[in-house]
Amino acid sequence: MPALTHLDVVTALDYNVAREIITSFIRNYVSEAGARGAVVGLSGGVDSTVTAALAVEALGRDRVLAVFAPHGAVPSEDERDAVAVARQLGVSLRRVDLAPALESLAACIPDFSREDRVAAGNLAVRVRMAVLYYYANKYGMLILGTSDRSELLLGYFTKYGDGAADVMPIAGLYKVQVKEMARRLGFERIASKPSSPRLWPGHSAEAELGAPYEIIDPILFTLYDVGVPPEIVRREYGPIADLVLARARANAHKLRPPPHPDLTPARRPITPARSTSVQL
Repeated sequence: MPALTHLDVVTALDYNVAREIITSFIRNYVSEAGARGAVVGLSGGVDSTVTAALAVEALGRDRVLAVFAPHGAVPSEDERDAVAVARQLGVSLRRVDLAPALESLAACIPDFSREDRVAAGNLAVRVRMAVLYYYANKYGMLILGTSDRSELLLGYFTKYGDGAADVMPIAGLYKVQVKEMARRLGFERIASKPSSPRLWPGHSAEAELGAPYEIIDPILFTLYDVGVPPEIVRREYGPIADLVLARARANAHKLRPPPHPDLTPARRPITPARSTSVQL
C-alpha cells in the first residue's frame, strides 16, 4: 500500500461519533465510580484542552475542576492559554506553583542536578500529578489523563507522572486527530501550538522525537491500526520508521503494570493439618 499522510489519519475518524463515544465513556465511568466529577491538569496545550472540553460536555462545567500547576520551564504563554480555556469552558481553575516544592526536593536530594534535564523534568511532572490527586481525593473526583494515542504508543510520557490517571479519555486519538478535534471544539489557536511536554526551557516534542507528529502519526497508524508489517512500513517510510519503531519498543514497558516473578515452582503442596475442635 502507498505511504499514508497525516491527512489520511485525520480523515480516518468520524469526529461526531468519536465525540459522543468519549463523552459517554466519561459520564458513565464517573457515574459508576460514584465520583462527584473530574479533575483535569490544564496545561494550555491541545491534549488537556480537548480532554477538559469533552469532560465539560460529559459532566457539566460545575463537575470539572481544572488545575494549572507550572514550574520553571513553563512559559507565561501557557498560563494565559490555560486561563483562557478555563474561562471559555466556564470551569473552576486552581493555580498551584510547583517551584517551591521542587526547590525543597532539590535541596533534599544529595546529588540533585538541573543538568539532568530528563530526571529533573520528570520529577516536576510527578509532583504535579501528586497535586492533581490531592484535589481528586479532596473533592471525591477522578483524574482524567490527557495522554493521546501517539504519546502512549511512543512511550512519550512520564511514567507515574502524566501517565498516571484514573481514566484516559483521548487515548484512542492520534495527536493529529486531537488537533482536529480541538478545531472542531473551537480551539483553533491551541490546535496550532507546537507540542511540548515543557520538561525544560525550550523543550520541543518535534526536536526530541526526531520528527513532527504529522510524519510520526501516519507511521504509527499504519503499524497499529492498519496492521502493516514493520518491514513494509520501513520500506514505505524510510529511516524515520526505524526511529519510531525503536522508541515504541524501548518504551513498551510503560504501558504494562509492574511485573513480578512467578513463584509457582516454589509453592509446596498443602497438607491439611489435623483438624482440632475450636470453641467459638
